[in-house]
Amino acid sequence: MTSEIVKIAVLGAGAWGTALAAMAARGGHRVALYARDAATVDDINRNNRNDRYLKGISLTSGIEASTDAADVLKDAAIILAAFPAQAMRDALGALAHQMPASASIVLCAKGIERSTGRLISEVVAEILPGHGISALSGPSFATDVARGLPTAVTIASTERQTADHLALLLSGPAFRCYSTDDLIGVEISGALKNVLALAAGAAIGRGLGASAQAALVTRGFVELRRIAQALGARPETVMGLSGLGDLMLTCSSPQSRNYSYGMALGAGETLQGRPLAEGVATAPIAAEICAKRNIDAPIITAVSALLARHLTIDEAVAALLNRPLKTED
Repeated sequence: MTSEIVKIAVLGAGAWGTALAAMAARGGHRVALYARDAATVDDINRNNRNDRYLKGISLTSGIEASTDAADVLKDAAIILAAFPAQAMRDALGALAHQMPASASIVLCAKGIERSTGRLISEVVAEILPGHGISALSGPSFATDVARGLPTAVTIASTERQTADHLALLLSGPAFRCYSTDDLIGVEISGALKNVLALAAGAAIGRGLGASAQAALVTRGFVELRRIAQALGARPETVMGLSGLGDLMLTCSSPQSRNYSYGMALGAGETLQGRPLAEGVATAPIAAEICAKRNIDAPIITAVSALLARHLTIDEAVAALLNRPLKTED
């Protein structure tokens, strides 16, 4: 833990951004939260609540919410970017001229940019050159973090000293940060586990049972490890909180938006109006990357085809079960 107090700006007042703001305020930092919606700002500032996204949860006092991005960003030492992954380029690009030059940017969304196939850190490095870029990832539900329940995550930066410092600043009584310089490993693990959660949810939604779910998650993890290695990640990162840990959480609870989206998909329910599931955008580009690099990823490929309505879930399962028998590796 640290006694150093800094200003932390949180961009995005959805469930995750608000939870991170509560975490930072609980650690004693000065916290400013940017939201586009004036009603959300008013709810946070007047009532210490964000009932639009975290209904019924009382937030830590000390969060200053605002619709004025310049005011939120002024003098910030750390910027927690909690915009959705596919919106990160435009959202941060629009604020680029207001970013303090010395601020560390911590990416708090998980995904691969659909239009380019780039990791989010690569996107942000392009639009915000000169800034230190890190990523926060791991098994963490917004409701748990907002309530102050015990949570452990990973902070990654290509500069190990930066990752260590951020982990020290952001860790608190119930929020523990582990550091790593394997930024690629943390990002690719966070992105792909969302796709695998769609598969796990679809299996349960279709009534295929817990055995099928366990098989999909286990073999999905093999795919995640294979892809991460091909992209330059370290094995220990994939086995850690941002890989295996996040996969276990996301593939086992309806609190996960990706898992619940997959359940609805498997059950044949309408998908319109459902909360954002970042794996939906990540699946097709992940499958495309695997095809281009000749990486064997049948589950991720099947999820992409399922979302595109090129396969039914029964056809996808049949195709997976009818693959040639092989050793388990």
